[in-house]
Amino acid sequence: MSSTCPTYVLITPARNEAAFIEMTIGSVIQQSVRPLKWVIVSDGSTDGTDNIVLKYAASHDWIELVRLPDRRVRNFAGKVSAFNAGYERVKDIDYDIVGSLDADISIDPDYFRFLLDKFLRNPRLGVAGTPFREGDSQYDYRFSSIDHVSGACQLFRRECFESIGGYVPIKGGGIDVVAVVTARMKGWQTRSFPEKVCLHHREMGSGMHTGLNLPFKWGQKDYRLGGHPVWQMFRCVYQMKNKPYVLGGILCFAGYFYAMFLNGQRSVSPELVEFRRQEQLSRLKSFLRWMPFSSSLKP
Repeated sequence: MSSTCPTYVLITPARNEAAFIEMTIGSVIQQSVRPLKWVIVSDGSTDGTDNIVLKYAASHDWIELVRLPDRRVRNFAGKVSAFNAGYERVKDIDYDIVGSLDADISIDPDYFRFLLDKFLRNPRLGVAGTPFREGDSQYDYRFSSIDHVSGACQLFRRECFESIGGYVPIKGGGIDVVAVVTARMKGWQTRSFPEKVCLHHREMGSGMHTGLNLPFKWGQKDYRLGGHPVWQMFRCVYQMKNKPYVLGGILCFAGYFYAMFLNGQRSVSPELVEFRRQEQLSRLKSFLRWMPFSSSLKP
């Protein structure tokens, strides 16, 4: 990379992450290009998370702990409040890229150098990241898109993040999805680069929901974030091959239609719903053309 490498800051909301956060801190300290500032926001942690962060902050002046009081009510909007508390701490720093990094992630030493180079090469790139891996499972883009960037680690060009108004606090989750879709609505390019992965050490969504409740909540969230019903049908059929086999897809499907018939309320604007549905239908058409049986359907 040239000497014009973009500069970056990181913000990590963390709540009771003592089991994982030391691994995350070690990964960032070992980066070949380190952030100008890394603000770790302890969102009312009670398990020793703060002490772990303070231990490393004492010997690395670019690491800072911000402590928030405990919240009685837990929801995904709280993560945005924690992020914003960290964002406030970097507002006077001259940087190019701002990143949201989960507290249960580990990455290789060239991870951020790799992504910064992508921003350097493409001025229209607004959001970048990589797939995540949980155990032996890796994110499957067949029912998403390479344009989606997982919330486990999202890097935003500063101008892009400011143009979308930052993260939107949504109690039911999906703040990462809304941020990326809004960036594309604003004309920015978004991209996950599968040449690298980040390792996610806690199951996605398990911090808020567990067991059979998890796929049901996924379905509800898909509806509230504007997912198209035809897209949802294919997504749920695909989910049937994952644990809990068959039942997970059925519950995801049930959650979507439960949210639809319960009150029909969305968590996002009508404009974003329309934009997202158009994207989903376009991807579905491309996927069906790729399927082996599609040639037999041609006249």
